Amino acid sequence: MPALWARKRAAVADEALIRALYQEHGRALLAYATRLTNDQAAAEDVVQETLVRAWRHPDSLTNGKGSVRGWLLTVARNIVTDRYRAKAARPAEVAETTVTGPVQDDHADSVVNSMVVLDALERLSPEHRDVLTEIYFRGRSVAEAAERLGVPPGTVKSRSYYALRAMRQTFGGSRQVAIPEVAG
Repeated sequence: MPALWARKRAAVADEALIRALYQEHGRALLAYATRLTNDQAAAEDVVQETLVRAWRHPDSLTNGKGSVRGWLLTVARNIVTDRYRAKAARPAEVAETTVTGPVQDDHADSVVNSMVVLDALERLSPEHRDVLTEIYFRGRSVAEAAERLGVPPGTVKSRSYYALRAMRQTFGGSRQVAIPEVAG
């Protein structure tokens, strides 16, 4: 029981200390913090944080190494400096508007589309897959693809037509993936 009474007495003493600090130094502390921050609400937060630090470190107030007000003002200045540095270390937040849109598009859709297309390619016959690989992935013309695959250009066009048609059926309208037409 004596330990409980001692803790209660210490809590009451701490609360009395903070009340006394606020009554004696609160106005000066708030005025100083307001000058530093140019913002009344931010200054009030600084004062509150300063008093919390005083409550956590009451020994710093009574160690005889200077005035209590000087310690409180130093703590307030350090809090403002820390907040300024923390804000400066983060990139500035920019509001997204309907006019500007996002700074960077979400790449998740392109990843999903790539996976869907690769899955559809796997379902094609090797001949159809080879034609689409040459034309779309390697960027070859119909004539270049025909030469590379060793088939006539008409066969390349025919295979690409049927391969694209099979891929469109694979997608079944559940996902809209743009598949361009092959130009001769």
